[in-house]
Amino acid sequence: MSEIAEDVKHIPLENIHISLGAKMVSFAGYLMPVRYSSDIEEHMVVRNAAGMFDVSHMGEFVLKGPKALDLIQQLTTNDASVLAIGKIQYTALTNPEGGIIDDLLVYRIGVEEYYIVVNASNIDKDKSWFLKHMPAEGVSFNDISEDTCLFAVQGPRAHEVVAQLTTFDVASMEYYTCAHIDLAGHKNVFISATGYTGAGGFEIYVPNEIAIDVWQKLMKAGETVGMKPVGLGARDTLRLEMGYCLYGNDITDTTNPIEAGLGWVTKFTKKFTASDKIQEQKNAGVTRQLVGFSMVERGIPRGHYELTDAAGKRIGEVTSGTQSPCLGIGIGMGYVEKAFAKVDTEIYVSIRGKLIKAKVVKFPFVKK
Repeated sequence: MSEIAEDVKHIPLENIHISLGAKMVSFAGYLMPVRYSSDIEEHMVVRNAAGMFDVSHMGEFVLKGPKALDLIQQLTTNDASVLAIGKIQYTALTNPEGGIIDDLLVYRIGVEEYYIVVNASNIDKDKSWFLKHMPAEGVSFNDISEDTCLFAVQGPRAHEVVAQLTTFDVASMEYYTCAHIDLAGHKNVFISATGYTGAGGFEIYVPNEIAIDVWQKLMKAGETVGMKPVGLGARDTLRLEMGYCLYGNDITDTTNPIEAGLGWVTKFTKKFTASDKIQEQKNAGVTRQLVGFSMVERGIPRGHYELTDAAGKRIGEVTSGTQSPCLGIGIGMGYVEKAFAKVDTEIYVSIRGKLIKAKVVKFPFVKK
């Protein structure tokens, strides 16, 4: 454990994960379970049955008041005014240059109340951004990140697991909806039909004081479908097979939503930070674009590997890459010059001095 920084933060269930055999690593400032058995085994249990992740490092904010929506509209790219109570929206925060501060989820949980879920590595940055733009009155901001655990029960049989612990009809929950339910003997547990795997399932937000009890009851219920605990290693390969962006890799403060393929959550029907600049970029056309690619020849792409044309001229860079457990081939994401962004275009990945052939493909890599 000598590589673990002294100032790393600890999630409430750390000892539970260690007892389950987890390898713990420092990630986004937190000590987190990266795997319990093997990445491939954990990946496939999520694709085929169900797995449970402890992602309590994620950040949660609550915005409340008559001006809460105005603040969200001002700072995020998507149009939160269309959200009915119980609905969720994927969106992004942008900086004055048009770069992405973070990608996040906005939940509407009341008439004037919103729940915001942000990436662990960006909690402090996002919090400062919201507080910097708070109006003098009309909205309260509450950071509940340190008091909240988040468990993701993911996979095609996830609903069978959760249904054992509640009378609420979780199987009927539509994608990107949320509710407060009685679960595992606890009142008012917040649950959403969301996830970062593309396998279906739920994310369950619980106060720290009941977290161990809820985790253990979910694990017990999961025995009926062969559910296993799953670490961050498989979480990364699962999200990559779906073409989901990872902040810090595929999107950053210097990538804009249009070139990152997030035009679908960038609504110019209202003003938000740098909206004029981003609209100009859209109208002018971007010079590079985030694409997915699969290897034609044998090889595994990794972050920061160079992407080239057939002659070896640099055309971009890999931002995420892995060997797909489901497809059995190397897959990746990266930014390429616009001329090479079309589906089926041949590109090459420079791996240990050799140019290995790949082709641009449409997301997701693994079809649902």
